[in-house]
Amino acid sequence: MDDFLIKFFPDVYKRKHVHLKETDYCKYDNQLLTLFTSSLYFSALVMTFFASYLTRKKGRKASIIVGALSFLAGAILNAAAQNIAMLIIGRVFLGGGIGFGNQAVPLYLSEMAPAKNRGAVNQLFQFTTCFGILVANLINYFTDKVHPHGWRISLGLAAIPATLMLLGGIFCAETPNSLVEQGRFDEARKVLEKVRGTKNVDAEYQDLVEASEEAQAVTSPFRTLLERKYRPQLVIGALGIPAFQQLTGNNSILFYAPVIFQSIGFGANAALFSSFITNGALLVATVISMFLVDKFGRRKFFLEAGFEMICCMIATAVALALDFGHGKELSKSVSYFLVIVIFLFVLAYGRSWGPLGWLVPSELFPLEIRSSAESIVVCVNMIFTALVAQLFLMSLCHLKYGIFLLFAALIIFMSLFIFFLLPETKQVPIEEIYLLFENHWFWKGIVGQRDQHSVKAAAV
Repeated sequence: MDDFLIKFFPDVYKRKHVHLKETDYCKYDNQLLTLFTSSLYFSALVMTFFASYLTRKKGRKASIIVGALSFLAGAILNAAAQNIAMLIIGRVFLGGGIGFGNQAVPLYLSEMAPAKNRGAVNQLFQFTTCFGILVANLINYFTDKVHPHGWRISLGLAAIPATLMLLGGIFCAETPNSLVEQGRFDEARKVLEKVRGTKNVDAEYQDLVEASEEAQAVTSPFRTLLERKYRPQLVIGALGIPAFQQLTGNNSILFYAPVIFQSIGFGANAALFSSFITNGALLVATVISMFLVDKFGRRKFFLEAGFEMICCMIATAVALALDFGHGKELSKSVSYFLVIVIFLFVLAYGRSWGPLGWLVPSELFPLEIRSSAESIVVCVNMIFTALVAQLFLMSLCHLKYGIFLLFAALIIFMSLFIFFLLPETKQVPIEEIYLLFENHWFWKGIVGQRDQHSVKAAAV
């Protein structure tokens, strides 16, 4: 918003309007502006470790409540901001909300959902995130016309979902896994019977109790995560997938969408139309994934969508290499082509690395390391989100179209990572996931086998 740029980033405002109709790779390369963006992610990665302790000791609800309060404080500070310091402090509080929320919510959903529906339920996290982005962009479109304080309305309205999150945290039941972990066994069984809709929960309840007993023996969960028997969970769930989710280039290909739409002729409404199309594609893709991921599995979605994303990145690089960054507008034919490519890329990301980047890690970890491992997931995700946010505009300025070829190469690597190292987890109870690794062609040589009963159970 121009009013926002004039107040806080006047240099960026001037540069933007000097090159308003040009396709300039370096137009928004401003480190203070990117620090405003990435401060949220740096805050989130620090706060997630506090979230781990709270989630383990006081439950998933406690982290959701603290996250909501942090969101609320950030929204108020941002709406009232008089200088960049207030803005960044507000962003730090918002980052705290992300640190606690992203650590607890996927965990909460995975633990509450029955195994056969766990994928769909967990992906409500991604679906509502995409829906929130769409609503936020619609609000920004209308508040942009409110001068000079429309941006304050946009930032302040974040208090509404923060309040809803707070009420949800207060009134929703704690997960059976967390209640067992806290020694509240009777309450855990009642909640389990309620969410499963049946009294016949003996087997699942016994799995939770046994997992809890093993978890109680763990005094240092972060050190425990480094043991050989948890090496697959560490490499795939805690490090690989959350890092790769940000290295797909999804944020980068969305960044120049407004420029492309402006070239087609949407003019001042370019940002709105691009947001509707890209975020609409994310919503559609997430719905597809919600309904089909428990049927076709995680691996197929990762690999099929990965191939599409590679093709889209290469197509984008070729198009931009031929007709972009020369101080002129894109031709109509190239612009229309890129709109289709962007839509297909977002559609592929939105049913694979977007939702599965949160789902798969949340279902890989056994109870004894779950909270600490989920913190590392969020931390790694936030580190790479912050790095991409801080370095992308500078990299785009220097590498130009080459950055999209770099992302294509990264997607090839991460697709091979999934193909060779990730077993299929669909409809497998969380407390039995470790059996998949004990019988995996690569991981079985690292983790070994606990006992013969495990081998037979896995075979069945």
